[in-house]
Amino acid sequence: MMHNPFVPETLEGWSVLHLMYRVRWDRLRSRTPDDIQRMADEANRALAVPDAGATAAVQLLGHKGDLMFICFRRGFEALAQAQLALSRTELHDSLEPTTSYVSIVELGMYDMTGKLHAQLRAKYTPGSEEFDRAFDAEMETQRQRVMNRLFLEIPKWRYVCFYPMNKKRGETQNWYTESFERRAAMMREHGMIGRHYSGKVTQVISGSIGYDDWEWGVDLFAQDPLVFKKLIYEMRFDEASAKFAEFGPFYTGLQFAPDQLSSLLSGSVPSLD
Repeated sequence: MMHNPFVPETLEGWSVLHLMYRVRWDRLRSRTPDDIQRMADEANRALAVPDAGATAAVQLLGHKGDLMFICFRRGFEALAQAQLALSRTELHDSLEPTTSYVSIVELGMYDMTGKLHAQLRAKYTPGSEEFDRAFDAEMETQRQRVMNRLFLEIPKWRYVCFYPMNKKRGETQNWYTESFERRAAMMREHGMIGRHYSGKVTQVISGSIGYDDWEWGVDLFAQDPLVFKKLIYEMRFDEASAKFAEFGPFYTGLQFAPDQLSSLLSGSVPSLD
């Protein structure tokens, strides 16, 4: 495959499916505690991961929904199985889908792309088979180095924030017509802000170009929800965000342990322990 020097390479990991629901409480009020427990257990079995992956359960705050499941799987086949299995449960009859999101965990390689092209141009002719083989080999080396970031474990942190976003493609501000060097510099500035919050928040970026209505999805996990406000507010002031970012709806809530689903359905705030 020929590598375009103006397009940053990406490394991909988990396939991700966000499923948001509104609970039909009117359909649950007449159910007994045993009914609720049975329905919750069946739903948990449907979302269990047989080999690789994980599912995060989140109680949403606000009117956009009551419940969000974030499914991390090895591929779209496994995502399809999770969605289908949940849709066939008894609980699903009391869930009203509000929205969903499809993406793949993505690690952008702006700096690495530029450095690789510069290094390999000194040895090989760009576009040649030798150039592409050397480029692919180095990208695979980089992929192995960051496997724990591409296939990360879901942080067991209480608070979760998810939102989709785009880079502007307007007449006056168009991210994709900026030079590679300018885009790389802006992304370095953007990344430096995130590093200031290391240990306070885990950020999961997933690419959704060609999969959903926005270009990226962002999941944030933290022990203090105030971190979301401070991080996102500070990032609004960097050039990449101030000039080129467009944000979709935000979904914020409390992550809970899967075996606490029955507590939520019974009217208690579920715990993460």
